[in-house]
Amino acid sequence: MTDDRPAEAPAPAALRKIDTLATLTSAQADAVLALLAEAARNDGQQAVSEQGRLQLRGGAREGVGHLLLSVGDTLVGYAQLEDTDPVEAPAAELVVHPSHRGRGHGRALGSALLAQSGRRLRVWAHGGHSAARHLAQVLGLTLFRELRQMRRPLADLDLPEPVLPEGVSVRAFVPGRDDAAWLAVNAEAFAHHPEQGSLTQRDLDDRKAEPWFDPAGFFLAERVADGELVGFHWTKVHEEERLGEVYVVGVRPGAQGGGLGKALTTTGLRHLAAAGLPTAMLYVDADNKAAVSVYERLGFVTHETDLMYRTET
Repeated sequence: MTDDRPAEAPAPAALRKIDTLATLTSAQADAVLALLAEAARNDGQQAVSEQGRLQLRGGAREGVGHLLLSVGDTLVGYAQLEDTDPVEAPAAELVVHPSHRGRGHGRALGSALLAQSGRRLRVWAHGGHSAARHLAQVLGLTLFRELRQMRRPLADLDLPEPVLPEGVSVRAFVPGRDDAAWLAVNAEAFAHHPEQGSLTQRDLDDRKAEPWFDPAGFFLAERVADGELVGFHWTKVHEEERLGEVYVVGVRPGAQGGGLGKALTTTGLRHLAAAGLPTAMLYVDADNKAAVSVYERLGFVTHETDLMYRTET
């Protein structure tokens, strides 16, 4: 949620148009990505998540809608609404081009999202900027989730050799062969977290097609006796920023509590350090005190915070 200047003269309603689409053409997707890139250069971070950016291409996706705000022939704002969670309200992200902020476009997009979701809405504000908090207040949204980005240096990493539970070994992910088994473990490990746990083969394929995907940094833990997957650590490298990421760590419920999560995290961090990356990052919910404590003991500190707001209804 990005529209970071106080209101100037609002754009005349007759000049502002919002189109709601189930799918984007290649030209429309390119225009949205260009808008997002310009906003990221201005703001220092992306206003739309990786999942949201992947959903710009590849045709229609069930439960996903795109809102394009134009003034004349110029695209100046974008919002994405995803209604795939069977329990929670639809989730949205929105951004206004830096050159067109302070003219009521953010409020117009937010109002359109509220109308489309039946006033049952969750909205991400990446970075938690004060202007996003103000827009949330104007839209009648309240804070209910805090997602921390934590970082630690990898130079001179001094983590001991990971100790795996007895009867468990670690190997690299094999694309195609391990897809179904990984999706099953991911769904079990994140049954409480639909954003991650509901990933499909299409979502996995989207990520495998990204330039950053490297199976050598995607670690699977399996039982030696039967080859059953019990956990994983998928790492990611942001080449431009020279930043390694603990992308996602998951352990099958029946295998939790034996130190596998810590061993997998350590395995991934040592891999990122061996690649010469100076810094590692990860995301964790602030209210997950146990995970925050584990990461703090591994040397991570909070770098920035993403906030999610929602309607009270």
